[in-house]
Amino acid sequence: MSSEFRVQSSEFNTKVDLLGIELDNPIIPASGTFGFGYEFAEIYDINILGTFSFKGTTREARFGNPTPRIAECSVGMINAVGLQNPGVDKVISEELPKLKKCFSKPVMANVSGFSIEEYIHTCALIDKEEQVGWIEVNISCPNVHGGGMAFGTSPEGAAEVVRSVKAVTTKPIIVKLSPNVTDIVAIAKACEAAGADGISLINTMLGMRIDLRTRKPVIANKMGGFSGPAIFPVAVRMVYQVAHAVNIPVIGMGGVSSAEDVIEMMLAGATAVEVGAANLVDPLACKRIIEDLPRVMKKYEINDLKDIIGGVQ
Repeated sequence: MSSEFRVQSSEFNTKVDLLGIELDNPIIPASGTFGFGYEFAEIYDINILGTFSFKGTTREARFGNPTPRIAECSVGMINAVGLQNPGVDKVISEELPKLKKCFSKPVMANVSGFSIEEYIHTCALIDKEEQVGWIEVNISCPNVHGGGMAFGTSPEGAAEVVRSVKAVTTKPIIVKLSPNVTDIVAIAKACEAAGADGISLINTMLGMRIDLRTRKPVIANKMGGFSGPAIFPVAVRMVYQVAHAVNIPVIGMGGVSSAEDVIEMMLAGATAVEVGAANLVDPLACKRIIEDLPRVMKKYEINDLKDIIGGVQ
């Protein structure tokens, strides 16, 4: 990091408070795009991050969906990885100890399930881990059958998950919502009423590409999660709607790829901002955004990021 950046960044306050834990900045790599962190730690010091949300974790190990499961688009990408992970027991016994060697801050755990019982089991175990500061409960994955998004498409289903995991946890519960619904506000409000401490949105939209030569879907799962810059306006709109409808913090994500995007998300109402697909295109994306924040804050005369949260009415 250059001395110029250190001097410049000291003039601006990038710190935000996320449910009682202070972040040095609002930048959070999104689950599924940053592994368990230590891979990126070989490229740069990941302690510059606010925090990060680690790979979606389920009760049992999952290989994920068949390949091919990623397709590039002109303004984004479609993926159907299918929650590939080693299972919660190995995450706790193997992945978290490796992470601890290179990341000294509280980390965000991302949890998925195929039944209420699976959510309860996995969250209860993760909740005991000292390294975990927040639990991001994913009820919005479009890439698995019978789980994830099946709970997140109705207020009643979302609330049931929230009530169940809140009963077995002590850490803040952040519920990750899907944009593939008719009324995102109703679902967010149901989560808040059921005890959610925060909301994160949006997860990927549902997309599809077809190979003109074979006349078959490009990815084996046929459909997958569409992410990248193309969904940013949708994400900003939904963050704005939800942030103005609930009284709990909102984490914004969806197509974020620059410091300007971060500022826009925060004006819409986000307390912190997750960066997803950009990490897959450029492993240094979050580092670049963090280092560029002071410049953008200066450009738009922002001294303290906390002052602009929800600044658009």
